[in-house]
Amino acid sequence: MTTHARTYNQDHIARKHTPGKRRVSIYWTWSYPWETNRDLTELDNRFSSMTEVRRVAWPAFEASEWDKMNFLQGIGGTLELFHRSTLSFQTVVGEATGHPVAVFQRIDQAGYKLPIDERVLDDTDTLMVFGLDHLVAEQEAETAEIDAIREWLKREGTCLLLAPHHDVGFTDDAKQRQIEYCHHGDELVPRQQRFSQYTRSLMKALNVPVINQWGLRPAVVNGTKEIAPLTAFRDFDKLGLLNNVTTFNFHLHLPHYEVTTQDANSVRVLGRQLIDLDRPHPFTAAGNIEFNCLLWLPPNEHRAGDILIIDSTHFTTLFGGTDSLANFWRNLALMK
Repeated sequence: MTTHARTYNQDHIARKHTPGKRRVSIYWTWSYPWETNRDLTELDNRFSSMTEVRRVAWPAFEASEWDKMNFLQGIGGTLELFHRSTLSFQTVVGEATGHPVAVFQRIDQAGYKLPIDERVLDDTDTLMVFGLDHLVAEQEAETAEIDAIREWLKREGTCLLLAPHHDVGFTDDAKQRQIEYCHHGDELVPRQQRFSQYTRSLMKALNVPVINQWGLRPAVVNGTKEIAPLTAFRDFDKLGLLNNVTTFNFHLHLPHYEVTTQDANSVRVLGRQLIDLDRPHPFTAAGNIEFNCLLWLPPNEHRAGDILIIDSTHFTTLFGGTDSLANFWRNLALMK
């Protein structure tokens, strides 16, 4: 047998601390039931159903493994695609660290709620908070969670990776929403899709002066479908995250992480991404040609741990994957 049996709906088994071997955990901020129970007649602020994915991506999902006998056809199927898309990341990190990547959900398929507390934090060195909850779901970090994370970040060697997703169509101006839609060009993203209320509330509580904005289409190398190289600020990359990394992966709508402080020492921009300038957008109309895609908040007097800001898309293979991206995963897993 080349693969292990899959398990589901059981308690997490804690991983023992191993010097130099990080224990990495993913935390999906959504309420799985709330997202999957959304009314399909609602146009905005919901995930697409698997049926809609099949229609737009035809014939990519027409094999029997994706039919109604074998795979969820509603919104739940789309959420399961996200879960499946992190398996390569989990494999790379597991091989690099010797520890399996733990995967948690705020409210899972079976209806169990798991706030971020000692059950998540005690055996975690790097916590990845994937902010794919819609704003209208009103997910908020609770006081006890914030206190637990603050205390955890006092521990040497911790890293909190925050991944607020895009904020498309935040305006009531229908014309601007259509411009944004034409810019990213993804038929599966509605004219308004606003993500990451939970992550935003957590960033506010932890004094992380960053806000996720827009959904921007990266530029590609001329004549190809390959994403343009990163603008990397390697002199600031004290953690070595960008060693042997030239690109992340292409995605049609990536967030710009706007820094909202003038204190250059509190937030370091490690990477920016060129934008597709052939497709008009309010952000480029204002004179911008790149967006912030990787930020680092070094330890300070309140915490010993690091904080990173990067989109969850870059830990999935739904939208491609490269050797450069795998190098980034290893760098993160082996971060000192």
